[in-house]
Amino acid sequence: MKIECADHLDPSEAAAWDAVADAARLRSPFLGWTWQSHWAEVFAEGRRLDVRHVRDADGRLVAILPLCETAPGALELLGGAEVSDYLDLIAVAGHEDDAWAALLASRAADGVRWILHAVPAASPTVRALPGLAATVGLAADVTLEERCPVLGLPSSWETYLASLSGKHRHELTRKIRRFEREAPDGRAVVVRGPDAVAARLGDFLALHRRSRVGKAKFMDERMERFFRAALPALAARDGIALWFLEAAGGPVASFVCLEWDGTVGLYNSGFAPERAALSPGLVLLSHVIRDAIARGRARFDFLRGEERYKLEFEPRLQDVHRVVIEPSA
Repeated sequence: MKIECADHLDPSEAAAWDAVADAARLRSPFLGWTWQSHWAEVFAEGRRLDVRHVRDADGRLVAILPLCETAPGALELLGGAEVSDYLDLIAVAGHEDDAWAALLASRAADGVRWILHAVPAASPTVRALPGLAATVGLAADVTLEERCPVLGLPSSWETYLASLSGKHRHELTRKIRRFEREAPDGRAVVVRGPDAVAARLGDFLALHRRSRVGKAKFMDERMERFFRAALPALAARDGIALWFLEAAGGPVASFVCLEWDGTVGLYNSGFAPERAALSPGLVLLSHVIRDAIARGRARFDFLRGEERYKLEFEPRLQDVHRVVIEPSA
């Protein structure tokens, strides 16, 4: 394996990058060129990049490790812990261990720390890194960082409802009926395509900021710039949809949903706090899940975080890890 290092992202390599990401064992939009390049433009401005390309004996690109210096002597994966729910070495399936062995050997004498956030438990990175690191005098510490609630979707909405416990099924149907009774003009609207997403992104941002103080702080000027650049670009690749629950007076809830490999992912949300008693977020979420089932999607991923409203849909929790690679003590 040969390692090539770069200190920037080269747009001419976008197709090659996506070819590797598309051939990965655990694919997600967070690893693709569109997401990573827009993140770097906004959040890595003025920071040192260390992008390592791994090529096999035939010169074929089989892995990419994109890193960004976040503090002296510390590099983290591009994508950032606050913005990306799944990150990892981007590698062609079956080449992960060899790529990691070459990458670790290439940096064995360096005193820096590599910090890998949001690595799925099923990734070969979690399994293989501790042993591989030890062979070159490094240590790889793997710790649980968060959990992602994930639903396996059945063939029909009715089958899904029947699978819920009596308490959660009763609460969900009760809240849906209450919304329909008290907001009879309410309807769910989905927006797709780059122009339509760009046109309605302001409505989502307004609801998001109104939801609670923490979300208003999260959606600062840089985050809005990232959303306005990355989301329409993903929509051009059929990778995103904006959902709104409309009622008299305007939208009362909104979601940004990502789509990949038969999966719909709940990426971000907003709601009108003055309508909270009507549970607009839960009502809209039921529409989104029902639509995913109707379109034959296999999974609904609530992404990182174990908020109570997610758990009411009875998903299974999947671990996401933080991996730190540094010289052995």
